[in-house]
Amino acid sequence: MKVLVTGSDGFVGRNLRVALRRRPGVEVLGFDVASPAGDLERFAAEADFVFHLAGVNRPKDPAEFVAGNVDLTARLLGALAAAGRRAPVVFSSSTQAAQDNPYGVSKRRAEDLLLAHHRNTGAAVRVFRFPNVFGKWSNPNYNSVVSTFCNNLAHGLPVQVSNRDNEVTFVYIDEVVRCLLACMVPDLSGGGFGEVAETFRVRLGDLHDQLVAFRDARVRNEVPDLSSRWTRVLYTTYLSYLDPDQREVPVDLKTDPRGWLFELVKSPHAGQIFVSRTRPGITRGNHYHDSKIEKFCVIQGRGRIRMRRMLTDEVVSYDVSDDPIRVVDIPAGWTHSIENTGEGDMLTLFWSNEVFDPDRPDTYFEGV
Repeated sequence: MKVLVTGSDGFVGRNLRVALRRRPGVEVLGFDVASPAGDLERFAAEADFVFHLAGVNRPKDPAEFVAGNVDLTARLLGALAAAGRRAPVVFSSSTQAAQDNPYGVSKRRAEDLLLAHHRNTGAAVRVFRFPNVFGKWSNPNYNSVVSTFCNNLAHGLPVQVSNRDNEVTFVYIDEVVRCLLACMVPDLSGGGFGEVAETFRVRLGDLHDQLVAFRDARVRNEVPDLSSRWTRVLYTTYLSYLDPDQREVPVDLKTDPRGWLFELVKSPHAGQIFVSRTRPGITRGNHYHDSKIEKFCVIQGRGRIRMRRMLTDEVVSYDVSDDPIRVVDIPAGWTHSIENTGEGDMLTLFWSNEVFDPDRPDTYFEGV
């Protein structure tokens, strides 16, 4: 199947092309502003399916709205008709099409052309009125306020919030791609509007503050509470704006004669993960917690975990190693230790349900 994607080098186009590459038997015919003259007509004559994503939303001259949104759509549909192609056409419009501003009017006129194309030719047409789209590869100061905020905060540039109480509806790029790809079914027919299942309504002030928190937490190796879909996709988007030389964060490596230890990831909502290297014959731990719980996992070497419930004498032991790798739960109220019983260094991953608080460590030393 040959799939024509107009606006193929744009924000949505690049994400869609990556998804189409995963589909067997699909050949993408990409058309963008820099494409050679005649490519649109040539590709339209070959296309079995069309995603019409090309358009203009922030021109220097408002007259470009007509050229980039209306005239280009008419040219595409004319090329399909001239070649006798009844390929389905899926169009990326905007919620602004319901407004009477120059951009919205141009999008609405393009929609009308597509619906008329369906009536005249019988070709299937789907129109999606997407709200503000955000995600990886979005251009700052062009595609979305999210991309502008992410880019500026990631690079130490000033951020202007025009109205903190202004609420904006956003849609994540993966939802946009999902909606588009869902139209690629053999029985697609009719002409009308598609629906977006997942959107987010967010105040600009809250958006700004959340991104600032992402920025500040990275230097502490902290991750946010990722229980909400909005936070997960926003955090994914923010990290995509870091330059290659910004992606490394040094760790605070604590060394002593036993080996070393460092905190890998911390989250006020999910605890923390830390890593240790322990020399042969060395024992770590010999302490208990009132409320804190942990998980131990040896990923290199051999060791023995011992634990004893407080106020009792019975010791429980677990021989652990990297073959097979197992995870051992450390309950509250049990003093515990881990000893390197191997001949080489032992690497261990630890998880705790709380980020270590030096003012309330909940760690009390007592030998197992």
